[in-house]
Amino acid sequence: MLNPSRIRVLAVGKVRKRWIQEGLAMYLKRLPGLEVLDLKDSSPEREAAAIQAELRPDERLVVLSEEGEPLGSAALATRLQGSGSERLAFVIGGADGLDPVLKARAHWRLSLSPLTFPHELARLLLLEQLYRALSIQRGGAYHRE
Repeated sequence: MLNPSRIRVLAVGKVRKRWIQEGLAMYLKRLPGLEVLDLKDSSPEREAAAIQAELRPDERLVVLSEEGEPLGSAALATRLQGSGSERLAFVIGGADGLDPVLKARAHWRLSLSPLTFPHELARLLLLEQLYRALSIQRGGAYHRE
């Protein structure tokens, strides 16, 4: 089962919109132990260096990318269930996207949608989908809402 304390989100940029901050706070309460780290926005190369510096040796890198695997909520829950006790680091890039070298290093790439979202909204969507995956794994009703 998904263990939020084994997941970190490394996100480039700050969240400025209050309604997104409130949504993130709600999901962080629902996912105790999940850590979200804000990284300074810069060039993709500098962002990649900052991300690599923050990655722990035991973390599997999961990048959010338009070229990533498009999974539905149930499929994401299954994929995360299959990760067992691995530590995962989900990475959300800045406005110019992620450096290709970092993408190539990823354990897997995830696409939240074929649409492009601002990094703030992508962060909120990712946390919501992590919570939804946990709810699906527990057999809860949240995924039907």
